[in-house]
Amino acid sequence: MSAWKAAGITYLQYANICARTVRNALKEDARVAALRRNENNLKFQKWENGVGKEQKFVVPPKN
Repeated sequence: MSAWKAAGITYLQYANICARTVRNALKEDARVAALRRNENNLKFQKWENGVGKEQKFVVPPKN
């Protein structure tokens, strides 16, 4: 039996725990870059008559 199954968690939870552990083990400069890649940015765009309007962030990214 898989360790994650024996622990009673899903594979996605297991993968997230592993990724967080690896990111925390990195040196400071690499950790900052890895944490920046971990952020999600979602945009939306309205379409009218086959023409796309301006794209906007749902939550503006932190700079």
